[in-house]
Amino acid sequence: MWQFFKDFLFYHPSEKRAIVLLLTLIVLTIGASFWYERTHQPVLSYIDNAALQAFADTLHQKDGSLDNASVTDETVQLHLLPFDPNTADSLSLVQLGLRPFVVNNVLRYRAKGGVFRQASDFRKIYGLRDEEYDVLLPYIMIQKFDTQSPSNDLPIQKDSVRSTKESLLKESIYEKVEKYEIGTVVDLNKADTTELKKIPGIGSAIARMIVTYRSQLGGFYEVRQLRDINLDASQLQSWFSIDESDIRKMSINKSSADLLRRHPYINFYQAKAIVEHRRKHGTLTSLQPFVLYEEFTASDLERIGHYLSFE
Repeated sequence: MWQFFKDFLFYHPSEKRAIVLLLTLIVLTIGASFWYERTHQPVLSYIDNAALQAFADTLHQKDGSLDNASVTDETVQLHLLPFDPNTADSLSLVQLGLRPFVVNNVLRYRAKGGVFRQASDFRKIYGLRDEEYDVLLPYIMIQKFDTQSPSNDLPIQKDSVRSTKESLLKESIYEKVEKYEIGTVVDLNKADTTELKKIPGIGSAIARMIVTYRSQLGGFYEVRQLRDINLDASQLQSWFSIDESDIRKMSINKSSADLLRRHPYINFYQAKAIVEHRRKHGTLTSLQPFVLYEEFTASDLERIGHYLSFE
């Protein structure tokens, strides 16, 4: 029997080299697959509105943490709003695109008495990627600390994103910045933060939000888009004009899926559909072919049409 196994396991040196090479290729393939999955996940994921309510009740456990099984990277879309990392609940953090284990790390840090005193402190959360932090940075609105309180580790009471935004609006009115007279009109696509702060109701934080979001979009085509970052567009409407010729457009026939999906109005599945259609049918001259695609609604096509060129 032993001789049988010795004969069976005997390999010629050339065969041994081939086996070693094969095993090496298998290991490299598995390693490359693991690396790709770790580095090519969506930068930010956010919950589809229809699915959001369905699993909202499953997000909170007794200790306030998230059940990793209840949220996956497959439920992807983006919903950016101003937030205070000291008070935002788990559902709000998930809507911002943070992965469940990162949300848990935020909650554990706060449960142990940790406090985010400035936006850069949020970067220290374990598992938070650089690109995620860069996107969320303009939306981090940390409340001022009550220096008269016995415990300086607790922020002034503000429990919701809405109250955070409203307090910023109120504070900005009293900033020592010379404000424009009523009737002044500013070009929303050209104004810098200094000019934006001269508009009543807009302070430094909100001005940065507007400029950052404008850069992500490529420009505004209507004032109502300020609602995307949770600002009251109706109150700001009379202060702004818009020149659509200033909008920066992407070539729908040349841009990669990764480039397309970076736009706030185009998600992963829509970018993939555009590139796949282009591959099968050639150059696009309009968005009409996507009317029947389930990935797009009429409103989706209307708003992304402002940011795509067909050259």
